[in-house]
Amino acid sequence: MYKSIIFSIITVTLFSGCMNKRGISSKYYNNCREYYDASGYYHKTCDDNLIEFSELKEGTLKAYESAKAVITHEEHKEPKHKIVW
Repeated sequence: MYKSIIFSIITVTLFSGCMNKRGISSKYYNNCREYYDASGYYHKTCDDNLIEFSELKEGTLKAYESAKAVITHEEHKEPKHKIVW
């Protein structure tokens, strides 16, 4: 009984978002504001997404590296920084 309710809530939550180029948001089209400033530089600011693909990629890469270290029993080694004077 509870499993079916929880499953239906998760399903509705997952399919309520819309996928666009940058991630999953509550709207299909992002409200992006594009403009050139007085110096001629191009700027583009967009609304935040619920899930950004770039953040998802970074998180899965970190999880992969930590899982790989656990499986191969490697210790995390800090890179040695050379002091340049």
